[in-house]
Amino acid sequence: MSLDWIYSAISWILLTWHSAWDAIGVPVDTVLGTNWAWILAIIFLVVTVRVILFPVFVKQIKSQRAMQALQPKVKELQEKHKGDRETLQKEMMELYRKEKANPLMGCLPMFLQIPVFLGLFHVLRRLDPAKMNKDLYGWSVEQFDSASKATIFTAPIAGKFGSTADELARLGANGTTVKVLAGILVLVMMLTTYLTSRQMILKTGWAEDPQQRMVQRLMLYGIPASLLISGAIFPIGVIIYWVTNNLFTLGQQQWVLRKFPPPVTNPTKAGATRAAVQPAKTGGLFGRKPAPQAPAKPATPKVAGPKPGARPVNPKKNRPAKRQG
Repeated sequence: MSLDWIYSAISWILLTWHSAWDAIGVPVDTVLGTNWAWILAIIFLVVTVRVILFPVFVKQIKSQRAMQALQPKVKELQEKHKGDRETLQKEMMELYRKEKANPLMGCLPMFLQIPVFLGLFHVLRRLDPAKMNKDLYGWSVEQFDSASKATIFTAPIAGKFGSTADELARLGANGTTVKVLAGILVLVMMLTTYLTSRQMILKTGWAEDPQQRMVQRLMLYGIPASLLISGAIFPIGVIIYWVTNNLFTLGQQQWVLRKFPPPVTNPTKAGATRAAVQPAKTGGLFGRKPAPQAPAKPATPKVAGPKPGARPVNPKKNRPAKRQG
């Protein structure tokens, strides 16, 4: 299936924002080694996509709320069908269907952004000044040349950590500068990706459902770790998009979670407002079980002393006399 419609849509949004910043008066030439009009175009590509996907984000939060409200019932099913994994899965799927909850809804916004990410990746990868055919999904030759020369702190947005010497030469870039900047951005990308998942888990708590908890751990640890390797092939412009998207997500989640706090799952205990977010009860944030506590020693009964004013008791007086042999 051709993805040209995605590439054309991403190109149109980028060019529209670039033209808007150019019309406002943002310098199209390099300032501090950066073409700010193109950097802002990438940043506001994120804003455009997130505004379009905001209804999906609201559905994601509602689904997570529903999943959290079902945790007591899920725990009951786990106790009831302990050791019978197949029956447990069937019962939980029936519970989700009946309550109209979807455990995969939490990943939907990320999946919907994958085409945007791939589209931007494809467009920036084709920004090669040596190409004779510069017809890039509706771009003019001037726009193509401007974008292919766009830089951030002298590193081209089309460059990447794994760029070959020939690619760097065509882009007119310094290899050390590209690797240092790309490496820093990859680390920031990993950190912000981890923080977005951690923020949500700390607010909603670890899931009781093993399958859902596995998805949570994949989001928290697996995806950030994979970026350490895959980040080497991402153009710098794509990493800027990813980091901006993560920062937008952090702010959006913080606003929504503060405005609509998670439901309390155990209101009988003190500090119930945080009962659902304590990771120690469900394996901890890093999957560790809490350290076992030593059993308390039984208290030694105290012998009551004589009351004030009472005559002392002579224990020898009440002993039976020894029998004479």
